[in-house]
Amino acid sequence: MANEESVPRVDEVTGTETSGHEWDGIEELDTPMPRWWLYTLYATIVWGVIYVVLYPAWPLVTQATEGVLGWSSRSELAEQLAQADKGRSQLREQLAYIPIERLPDNSALMQQAVAGGAAAFKVNCVQCHGSGAAGSKGYPNLNDDDWLWGGDLKAIEYTLVHGIRQQGDDETRMSIMPPFAGVFEPAQLNALVDHVLSLSGKAQPNAAGAQIYADNCAVCHGAIGQGSRELGAPQLNDAIWLYGSSRAEVTAQILAPQLGMMPKWAGRLDPVTIKMLAAYVHSLGGGEDFVEVAENPAKMVDEQP
Repeated sequence: MANEESVPRVDEVTGTETSGHEWDGIEELDTPMPRWWLYTLYATIVWGVIYVVLYPAWPLVTQATEGVLGWSSRSELAEQLAQADKGRSQLREQLAYIPIERLPDNSALMQQAVAGGAAAFKVNCVQCHGSGAAGSKGYPNLNDDDWLWGGDLKAIEYTLVHGIRQQGDDETRMSIMPPFAGVFEPAQLNALVDHVLSLSGKAQPNAAGAQIYADNCAVCHGAIGQGSRELGAPQLNDAIWLYGSSRAEVTAQILAPQLGMMPKWAGRLDPVTIKMLAAYVHSLGGGEDFVEVAENPAKMVDEQP
């Protein structure tokens, strides 16, 4: 049992006075705290008092005590946000001034535009093109170098501004493939599919299908399936297929073509944000150098076959 009435004594081994408490013959030493620990404690108490006086500390009903310095984390945050807004305003002014085809000449500005475009892409574009811009069936992959109307900065910007097959916009990207349902006999259709697949090495050449292709398809898709950017006709002699490359999928596309649509972003996004989006898409890996050859800018785009 503890003996609370014991008279403190000095321990012979340690030379330290006991506290007077004893439990089953075990006595408690009354060892004083180290001086450094006490000094640290006193310093923290003093600092706490000073902090309460200088800075906001005690919460009240609608606010906290302000402190004699009048500092607040909200005012500091507001100042930091104002500085960030000023920096963004300067960046946006530079982007608004520079023609997009000259953007690569300023590497620092280009990097900032790409970063801003990446953020805008996550908000506005991932729903269709995916978080990695790899697309899916019916939605173009923006990472490769296969472009329906062209893949330079100016072409991509034009597509973003006017969209693809957008009603009410006379300058929208527009290409139409007519349906061939009821036009060919089954044997003719099979021969044509054989030839189309042979252009990318997926089937053996078919002479009859080649003639049908030359009579009906080559005017848009080219004699060897190279496509036409002027007409927005997809390339058929590569391994990239927007709606699938199986025999059934190619047949379905010939009989009843699927025609994709992309919204125009003019009016939804400001011109600078659109320019940043174009820079980001261009940076994904398939972007082309700008070549000033087209008389009509409507002949270039970021959609793929």
